[in-house]
Amino acid sequence: MEEKDIDRIIEMAWEDRTPFEAIQAQFGFSEANVITLMRKELKRSSFNLWRKRVNSGISQKHAQKRNSSISRFKCSLQKTITMNKISKR
Repeated sequence: MEEKDIDRIIEMAWEDRTPFEAIQAQFGFSEANVITLMRKELKRSSFNLWRKRVNSGISQKHAQKRNSSISRFKCSLQKTITMNKISKR
C-alpha cells in the first residue's frame, strides 16, 4: 500500500464524522484493519487518545450510531492533512 493511501486512511480515521464503513468502501479496510494500522503508525499516546475518542460516544465512527441527517463523510471546514500533519494556512 502506498504511503499516500495510508495517510488518507489515518486522516479518515481521525475525522469523527467519517464512519468506518466509508474507509471500508474506499480502501477495503475493515474496522479491525484500521485499528491495527493506527496502532502501528501512531505514537502510543496518540493511538490511546484516538481509541478513547472513538469509543466515547462523541465520535460517529459507526454508521448505525450516526444521525441519519448526516450524508457526507467530510466536514466542509476541515483543514487539509498531509503526511499525518495539519498544514498551516
